[in-house]
Amino acid sequence: MIKLDIINRIAERTGVPKLKAEQAVDALFHSMKESLARGDRIELRGFGVFIVKPRKRGIGRNPRTGEEVAIPSGKTIRFKPGKECRPARKPSFRARSAGARPVVKFEARISESAVIAGSRILASCLIDSCPS
Repeated sequence: MIKLDIINRIAERTGVPKLKAEQAVDALFHSMKESLARGDRIELRGFGVFIVKPRKRGIGRNPRTGEEVAIPSGKTIRFKPGKECRPARKPSFRARSAGARPVVKFEARISESAVIAGSRILASCLIDSCPS
C-alpha cells in the first residue's frame, strides 16, 4: 500500500473529495514527522505506539575491503501495534510444550528518514485489519 492508496480509501469511505483526503493525510504525516523528530512518543489507542529509541554505536565492515568502519550512534523509530492490530502468530514450540502462555512482541524497525514506511503500517492496519 502506498500513500495514494491511503488517500483513495479515505476518499471512498468518508465521501470527501480526494484533494481534501490528500490534505488530511499530508497533515497527519507532517505532524507525525515533527513529533518523532522532537523525540515525542505517538500513542494511538487501539492501534499502536511509535517510539523514538536511541541506537548504540557499533563497528561494521566494508564489504569490499574488509576494513572496520565505525557506525555512529543515532536514533531509530519503533512501532509496537496495539492488541487489536497485532498479527496472529503461533506460539513458539517451547511455549507450547511448557504449557505457558506465550508472550508475543512485534516491533517493526523504521528508519528515521522514512517515516512514510511507518505510516504504511499505520494505514494498512487502520484500513484493513482494525475493526471499524
